[in-house]
Amino acid sequence: MCLSNVYRNSVDDSNLLAKNVADIKLVDGKIVFTDIMGIRTTFDGTLEQIDLTENFIIVK
Repeated sequence: MCLSNVYRNSVDDSNLLAKNVADIKLVDGKIVFTDIMGIRTTFDGTLEQIDLTENFIIVK
């Protein structure tokens, strides 16, 4: 299983938006991240980078 953390602008603990994200969807122009516990985080922005090898996602 490949889980990733979501960060705003850069990979830094102070920019962390969501941990252990298992699902990403676009809903009404917003990005919805769902973690392994089923908790959803909605972000109004754009996907900047997804690195599944290093397990991080950057949004702006």
